[in-house]
Amino acid sequence: MTSQHELVFDPELIRRFDINGPRYTSYPTADRFVEAFDAHTLSAWLGKRVIGGTSKPLSLYFHIPFCNTVCYYCACNKIITKDHGLSAKYLDYLDREIELQVNSLGGSRQVTQLHLGGGTPTFLSHDELRQLIVLVYRYFEVVPNGEYSIEVDPRKVDLDTVILLAILGFNRMSIGVQDFAEDVQIATNRVQSFEETQHVMEAARTTGFNSVSIDLIYGLPKQSVSSFDRTLEQVLELSPDRISLYNYAHLPGLFMPQRRIVESELPTADVKLQILQLAIRRLTEANYVYIGMDHFAKPDDELAVAQRQGRLHRNFQGYSTQAECDMLAFGVSSIAKIGPVYAQNHKTLETYYDALDRNELPVLRGIELTADDLLRRSIIQALMCHFSLSIESIQIAHFIDFKEYFVEELADLKEMEAAGLVKVEDDWINVLPAGRLLVRAIAMVFDRYLRVDRESRRYSRVI
Repeated sequence: MTSQHELVFDPELIRRFDINGPRYTSYPTADRFVEAFDAHTLSAWLGKRVIGGTSKPLSLYFHIPFCNTVCYYCACNKIITKDHGLSAKYLDYLDREIELQVNSLGGSRQVTQLHLGGGTPTFLSHDELRQLIVLVYRYFEVVPNGEYSIEVDPRKVDLDTVILLAILGFNRMSIGVQDFAEDVQIATNRVQSFEETQHVMEAARTTGFNSVSIDLIYGLPKQSVSSFDRTLEQVLELSPDRISLYNYAHLPGLFMPQRRIVESELPTADVKLQILQLAIRRLTEANYVYIGMDHFAKPDDELAVAQRQGRLHRNFQGYSTQAECDMLAFGVSSIAKIGPVYAQNHKTLETYYDALDRNELPVLRGIELTADDLLRRSIIQALMCHFSLSIESIQIAHFIDFKEYFVEELADLKEMEAAGLVKVEDDWINVLPAGRLLVRAIAMVFDRYLRVDRESRRYSRVI
């Protein structure tokens, strides 16, 4: 019997099954949302949260799109500016959006999870950060000891800012690093010293943050196996609670800043694979647990504990311990999840503001999940979070005969089973150690939308 966290790196299998595919922060994925789902649809679902006299707790996401400078690799929805007049106006409109959502909201307003993403949330001034949290407390009941996280750029954060974040209730921090090598930083326009990062992490620990995570990217220009080894050495010296290790997807046709990256300076596919192999070896030797996808955590971190206890969940912020929440989302391009629906806001300030000026929720598109969507979402969640799927539990929860319903999918899994990626038994589907890095490819087998159009080029590579 293999350990839940055992991982086998097989370059030949990775090359064979390394296809383009979704990250499955939702199912159906956001590119399947439709514009027929509008503000009125979201408002109706916000009012239908109470089921059997109770409602789920809330998770709040705020998208803060502003950045002082552009990082060339970035694929986020962002606005490059140094003008705080823009952020002051944005907060006023966030207030309007919160009020509109709350006016439609049925059920409890209890919040157990809050996340500020971007962009760069710490672009906000101290007064603006206070203003935003005051808004949250005005409209919601924020419970003590919830999961309250913020993404931080250590180049723009000092001790006073970290102290303020702790006072405001944040207890988890995600720090963008990507790579400590100076030539890589210059090539991507993100020059950030080890010392800057270290000072912010030390400040977070001193002020009582429960978890500090670091984001890394492999596949950036000028990266090599030896240079990334030095970065890993420095990261391990910092000893973050969690590490995210993302694959850089070079899509300059979609993301304009990436056009400033010199393609000839990008590492080859083989070098990227060697960097990934090195990173996995070094992190697991340092006793980090492979959570799944791109995430590693210390054994006593809440993510690792949640996975061991079968409570791990996946949402638009990645892996989470808050499985039972409805997620309300605020700001440009943010995505909400309410029961069986997803809704995404307008992606530009102009269209976002225009909707709110009309006293209308700024919904661009969304989707109401069918029974088939809900079934497949539960399967993909189980595979992504736990590397295993109880066929019996799916049959009981969704009133289906699994082997009859998924005849084509089980046939497609046979190639992966023969390759040693999965094991399909009468009652269980288990992702084997050699398949855990390729769990996105395995999950894709159950994606009905991909089965219909077979169009996967819009996505990044699995590895």
